[in-house]
Amino acid sequence: MTTPPLLTDRQALERQRARAKSRPAGPELFLHEDAALELEERLNEVNRRFTAPAIVTAFPEPWLKILPGAKVVPDTEALDLEPGAYDLVVHAMALHWANDPVGQIVQSTRALRPDGLFIAVMFGGQTLSELRAALAEAEAAVTGGLSPRVLPMGEIRDLGGLLQRSGLALPVADSVLRKVTYETPLKLLSDLRAMGENNALAARLRRFTRKSVFLDAMRRYSETFQEPDGRVRASFDMVWLTGWKPHESQQKPLRPGSAAARLAEALGTVERPAGDKPEH
Repeated sequence: MTTPPLLTDRQALERQRARAKSRPAGPELFLHEDAALELEERLNEVNRRFTAPAIVTAFPEPWLKILPGAKVVPDTEALDLEPGAYDLVVHAMALHWANDPVGQIVQSTRALRPDGLFIAVMFGGQTLSELRAALAEAEAAVTGGLSPRVLPMGEIRDLGGLLQRSGLALPVADSVLRKVTYETPLKLLSDLRAMGENNALAARLRRFTRKSVFLDAMRRYSETFQEPDGRVRASFDMVWLTGWKPHESQQKPLRPGSAAARLAEALGTVERPAGDKPEH
């Protein structure tokens, strides 16, 4: 078997995150803030008090406002989580950078107590679709080729499958598409750097982008994705993954043939053998 190529250059990612953290705190982490508030709402709907939570994240401050006292661990390939020690594990805005997302969820599942809850929020496939298009069109026009510039992010159907592969029960995947506007595309790029979300792909170009490519991309972005008020839009696809550590108390699907009533009776119709045509 051959080892698949790495998606993320972890050293580059950590450098970018360190630079982002070295700057004075500002509003650039608004997506983390919004997601943390959404997490609070989702936990309130669960109607359970979690007493031993853990958070996997590179930017803990917004999440600790919701779960004060939680253990915080970085999203390293081997998570610093004790097996069976937590009733809640939150993987917060980092799973999209994982070289092995299934491994991250499996480790989180092992860290849960029976009937513990796993929640992840991450960027999904529609994130930065505008920036992808502008960069690709500009680079193709100027150089005649393409290079990896924006992280490829999973679609919700594929991401939901990760939960089942990881052994979690009652898996649920849903997404919220956020439309954000900026004064200019340059302000978007500045915010991405401040969030530590700029290019850390292992296959990225290791030289500076030609100025003509960059200028053409910014022009295309402004012309194609401008809002009526003159600002430009950017999409952020917030994907939520939820699953429970298996436990005998959880709901389970009925065995085939175990129903106590016929569907035809519930619908008030007549049951016919397969292949029979209804009478007119």
